[in-house]
Amino acid sequence: MKKFHFTETSLFWGFSEEEAESVLKCLSAVNKTYKKDEYIFRMGDTITSVGMVLTGSVQVIREDYWGNRQIIAVMGEGQLFGESYACAGGEPLMVSVMAEENTEVLFLEVGRLLTVCSMACRFHSRVIQNLLKVIAGRNLTLTTKIDHMSKKTIREKVLSYLSYQAEKQGKNRFEIPFNRQQLADYLAVDRSALSAELSKMQKEKLISYDRNHFNLP
Repeated sequence: MKKFHFTETSLFWGFSEEEAESVLKCLSAVNKTYKKDEYIFRMGDTITSVGMVLTGSVQVIREDYWGNRQIIAVMGEGQLFGESYACAGGEPLMVSVMAEENTEVLFLEVGRLLTVCSMACRFHSRVIQNLLKVIAGRNLTLTTKIDHMSKKTIREKVLSYLSYQAEKQGKNRFEIPFNRQQLADYLAVDRSALSAELSKMQKEKLISYDRNHFNLP
């Protein structure tokens, strides 16, 4: 199994492995494992910890009263989740977090992140700076998602999303992180209608695709 390197994560950017390990001890980090489809956080919970995905992946989802689900984001290895709510100080979650597959998560107490370390840890301020960058980046990502969803038709939503992915990945042939149901949930559209629209777009040679691999001519 590939060794997890904390220095490759956004939270510990600029750290050596030894420095990262020192901070983790200071923050009393705790590891937990979850099975596929197991809830990590539920809507309505109040949380004090930031989660970091060590292995596997998690979905941040929004479920309405009738059980309809919308995917807000998917977090993979090294990424954080729950940081905005944990920093909000008791604000109930308006989303849930679920393991997309068998997943290991490291939890870090926000209180220890946002207050001066009793040991005067010299790396503390750097962790806080990196956390702020993560939160800012997450806000930009959510703004982009809102832009996709604000489009009136399924076709417009799909083209907005695919155009963004092409620009982000810097190529016209790329892979997206969603299967059809997940993409439908992410764009808040019906799966059958989405599949039908994708088929029409391919026939019109606007796009070509094979599962989650897309090409914009």
